[in-house]
Amino acid sequence: MSSSTLRSWGRYPYAPQIAEPLAWRDAMRTQLADAHARLGSTLAFGNGRSYGDSCLAATDHVLTTRGLARFISADWTRGVLRAEAGVTLGEILALALPRGWMLPVTPGTQYATLGGAVANDVHGKNHHVRGTFGRHVLRLSLLRSDRAPLECTPDEETALFRATVGGLGLTGIIEWVELQLMPVRSSHIAVTRLRYGNLDEFLALSHGHDASNEYGVAWVDCLARGAALGRGIYTSGNHALDGDFSSPARRARGVPFVLPVTPVNRFTVAAFNELYFRRQKPGIEHARMDAASFFYPLDNLRNWNRIYGRRGFQQHQCVIPDAQARDALHAILKAISTGGNGSFLAVLKRCGGLESPGLLSFPMRGVSLALDFPQNEARNTRLFAHIDAIVAEAGGRQYPAKDAHMSGKDFRAAYPAWQELERLRDPALMSRFWKRTTQT
Repeated sequence: MSSSTLRSWGRYPYAPQIAEPLAWRDAMRTQLADAHARLGSTLAFGNGRSYGDSCLAATDHVLTTRGLARFISADWTRGVLRAEAGVTLGEILALALPRGWMLPVTPGTQYATLGGAVANDVHGKNHHVRGTFGRHVLRLSLLRSDRAPLECTPDEETALFRATVGGLGLTGIIEWVELQLMPVRSSHIAVTRLRYGNLDEFLALSHGHDASNEYGVAWVDCLARGAALGRGIYTSGNHALDGDFSSPARRARGVPFVLPVTPVNRFTVAAFNELYFRRQKPGIEHARMDAASFFYPLDNLRNWNRIYGRRGFQQHQCVIPDAQARDALHAILKAISTGGNGSFLAVLKRCGGLESPGLLSFPMRGVSLALDFPQNEARNTRLFAHIDAIVAEAGGRQYPAKDAHMSGKDFRAAYPAWQELERLRDPALMSRFWKRTTQT
C-alpha cells in the first residue's frame, strides 16, 4: 500500500486520504476485496478534481485509478473510443482531436478522469445542445465487491447503468468506458464575446444566443450592486468550419506551494472584477481560440487551488429552474454582493432540457451559478445557509461534485432518487459525502 495522501481539489474538508494505487484491471477485484475486509469500505479516487467530500472515503482510504490509463480500442470511422477509467479527458483529446473527433461534453478542466466524468455526469458550456457526459456513454465495465464484473449500457443492466452515471462512484469501480465522440472540422472555436450590464441582460443574451451556438457561458461580477447587479462578460462559440487541428505549445505556469494566507478577499476580488470587466471593451468582439484556451482557461495555472491557502475553499454551484431563475439568482447575487464575499471565479450558464440517463445528475432546465469562496467557517456557514434557502425555495439543487456543506435534508429533497442509488450501492464503497447527506 502506498503511504501517499490525497485531498480533494477544494482542500476542504481537511481529510487526507491514504492512497492505494490500482494499476492492472485483473488485480482490482483482489484489492477491492482486501480493502473491504480490512476497513469495511473504501472509494475509487481519480485525479482529485472533485471539489468537496464526494471523492473522500468515509474510512479515508481510497483506491486510486490514475494508473488505469490505457486506451483499449478506437474506431476512428465512427468516433467510438474505449479507454480505462484513469485516462484523463486531456489525454483523450490529444489522441482524438487531431483525427477530427472532439469530446461531446467537457467540464472546465482537462485533468478530470474518464471514470470521474461518468461518476459525476459532468456537463459543460453546451448542455443546452448535448446534455451531460452520460448521454454519450455507450458502455462501461463495472467491478463490484458482491458479484462478477459486468458490462452496463442504457439497454443492458440498465438500473446499474443509470445509477453509475452520476452515481458518485458508489455503485462499483468503473474499469473502462466506451464513449461516442463528436466530429469536428477544426480544433479551433469561433468565439463571440461581449460585455453586458446586469442579470436581466444576461438572461436575454443567453436565451437568444443558445439557439445558434454550441457553447455559451458568462463570467459574472458577483460584487456588482444596484442596477449593475449580475453584470459580466458573455462568451458564445462554435467549432470553426475551417482550419487545422494544430494545438499551440504552451508551458502552464503553476503555484509552487500552498500559500500560508490567501490573497483572495473582498478588496482584491473587487479590484480584479472591476479591471476584468473594464478590460472587455463595449461592443461585440469576434475571435478564434484553440480548444484548450477556450475550454480550460484555469488549467493554464496548475495547482491554482493553492492560492486559497491552507484552509482551502468551497465552491457553491446551484441550478435554478427557468421560471424562478431571475428572482432567485437576483436574491443570491444580492446576498453575495451585500456581504462582500465575492469570488474571482463566478460562472453563469444556461442548462437545457435534455434528460440525463443518470439517477442523480445535477443539471436541469434552468440557469446554473458557480462561485468559489475561501474557507471561513463562520462566514461561509451564514452565507451558504442563506443561499441554500433561496435555492430550495426556488426548486433548484446543488451540485454534489462541488459540495462540502449541503445538508442531508436539502440533498434528499433535491435528489429523491437517492434511495434507489443507496439500494444499488456497492457495500464496499462509502464516501464522506454520502454518509453526511444520507445518514444524518
